[in-house]
Amino acid sequence: METIRQQKVSALIMKELGAIFQKEGYSLMDGMMLTITDVRLTKDLSIARVYISIFGNKDKELLIQAIRHKTKEIRFQLGNAVKHQLRIIPQLEFYNDETLDKLDRINELLKD
Repeated sequence: METIRQQKVSALIMKELGAIFQKEGYSLMDGMMLTITDVRLTKDLSIARVYISIFGNKDKELLIQAIRHKTKEIRFQLGNAVKHQLRIIPQLEFYNDETLDKLDRINELLKD
């Protein structure tokens, strides 16, 4: 169960990361659309697990690897964006959110 503080910081990080990817992410995305679906924080707010949903025909895991490679730069930009709201910027871990893919697969199975 998340605390209210975790929920607020999670929403803040989700909003700011969305803005960062919107401004800076076009070089990474290579024609794919990227959505941050969830941010989950540890109880001590030291680690943020960011779940990303990727829409496009290309290799999704390759894009996640490229984002993970740029984690340090993304965290720096996040720190600049939230420096007046958070004392410590959490470490970022990026994961591919396959929830929508699984939902589509279930819908296809139910149609048949």
